[in-house]
Order: sequence, then structure tokens, then C-alpha cells
Amino acid sequence: MTTPETVQPLDRNAPTYIAGHRGLVGSAVWRRMEQSNFSNLIGRTSSELDLRSRSDVFDFFEQSKPSCVVLAAAKVGGIVANNTYPVDFISDNLQIQTNVLDAALHHGVHRLIFLGSSCIYPRLATQPISEDQLLNGPLEPTNDAYAISKIAGIIHVQSVRRQYGLPWISAMPTNLYGPGDNFSATLSHVVPSLIRRFDQAQRDGLESVTNWGSGTPRREFLHVDDMADAVLHLLDNYDAPTHINVGTGRDETIKEIAEIVADACGYEGTMLWDTTKPDGAPRKLLDTSALTATGWSPQISTRSGVASTVEWYRQHLRDSADSVRL
Repeated sequence: MTTPETVQPLDRNAPTYIAGHRGLVGSAVWRRMEQSNFSNLIGRTSSELDLRSRSDVFDFFEQSKPSCVVLAAAKVGGIVANNTYPVDFISDNLQIQTNVLDAALHHGVHRLIFLGSSCIYPRLATQPISEDQLLNGPLEPTNDAYAISKIAGIIHVQSVRRQYGLPWISAMPTNLYGPGDNFSATLSHVVPSLIRRFDQAQRDGLESVTNWGSGTPRREFLHVDDMADAVLHLLDNYDAPTHINVGTGRDETIKEIAEIVADACGYEGTMLWDTTKPDGAPRKLLDTSALTATGWSPQISTRSGVASTVEWYRQHLRDSADSVRL
């Protein structure tokens, strides 16, 4: 094994593949890299390239020859989807990331960042959650299958570093939201689900809206444009075997987030909570001191980020979205 060299800022003219470039994170990374004058960005939709097909992925790498890869492709969903379809989440994600990582290694990709999720940490992890708490306790059972796939990806990247000395890295973002999110009635995460629900209630003049759970769990939310900025910052500056947390370092209760969303949507009715529905982990707040030490910090507040996401949803998706039952 060789020791990884100190990383230098990425070559803006070299071929850079963003796996999942149409998704929430991948599309934001694409926008951020365009802003930073990357001239040779490569992306393929799922219809153009099925990342679960090993032969197709290897053929794609042979043809495109990227020097850098952002692995943002994944099967993702909220608590309902993860709890209902655990086989899909672990199988699809293991296939996607294993194929991309193996092909990247086989074809000599020098720089790669694997993106995971804060759900990799134990359900009752000490708050705020530092990187060294990985594998220190049981996972949240409602999304353990997805979490295991992401943990496997971290170990895969670390193994490449140990065996081949390549400066590959992993970043674990907190809960993300923003333009390009999934606003599905059944598969969305917290913020887009709340935006969809309160926007519909505001349009329909409903007197009350019922949300899942108690509203008491605390969550940390990061705007996806901040996440994209962190990805580029890490690729330009970070090289260490330990995965690194990406977040804001602050959290709010789900009820507080719901109030911010309702305000952004202009909804003034009553907010109710269905406590028969699961809450998930009681709290998830990341320790972002390692990231802060590299010189990066988020710039978008929760309130302004939610307001801009509501505006994006109304301009791009609302009229064509499936109806939601409140």
C-alpha cells in the first residue's frame, strides 16, 4: 500500500462523473460545479444507465474515463418507504455503490467521494454524534437496511484507501432538503412531506392538518445547496480515512420544523399530531467539528431554505404532483 498524496484542488477541465445527477444531491452538486467552471461534467439518467447492472457500469467507465466521481446515486425515501421496503433499500443500494466503486477502482479513478446518511449511527447515539460513534450500538429499526448499505459503502472506501492508497473519501450528510427533492405522498422525507401537506391544506382552506408522530423528535436539516458546496470543498481540500459529517450543528423539533413550513406556505389552521405513527430516532444531531476545522460552514438558514423550497415546489411540481390525502 502507498500513502495517499496530499490532495490538490480538482482539475476543473478533467472528466467528472456525478452518479445520480438528477437527484436531490447530485443535481445540486452539478449546479455547484458548473458555478465553479467545471467544463467536463458527466451524468447519466437511470434510463440511460442502470447502476445495478455491473456490466453496464463497467462499460460506461471504460467509455467515459472519469478522473473524479461523486457517488450521489442511491435509492432513498422517508420513514414509511424505508420501513415498508427494506429489501429494496438494502439490495438496490448495495448493488449501485458496489458496481460504481469497483468500476472506479478498475479504471483508475483517482478522486472519489461517497455520500451516505446520518442514519448510519446508533439509534441512541450520544448527541451530538461524532464520527467515532459508528457501529457503537443498535441502529434505528425503521431504516436499518438502508443504514447497513451506507455503512458498507464507508468500509468499501476505507478498504480502497488501505489496499491501494487512493485518496477516496466519504461524507455523511444530515437530513437534506431543497429544490429537486422527492415530494411523493408516500416516499418523501420530512420537509418535502410537510411542504406538500401544508401547501395542499392552504389551497383547500382546511381547518386542520394532521402530521405523523408526536412532533417531539429533534432533527438537523441542511439545505442541499449547502451540501453541494461542502462536497466540492471536501474534494478540493479533505483527505482522511475517516468519514466526515456534514451538517449545521444545530437542530429543531419536528413540530418547530412543521411550524416553519406552515408559515412559509401561508397556512394558518390548526396543527394536529397522530401519536399512533412512529417517531423514529428521538434525536439526530451531528458533531460537525471535523468539517468546521477544514474551513467550511453552512450559509443557508432553515427558515430561508424552507421558504425558497416552498417557492420552488409551487413553481415546478405542485400542479403535476399526485393529490395528497390529509
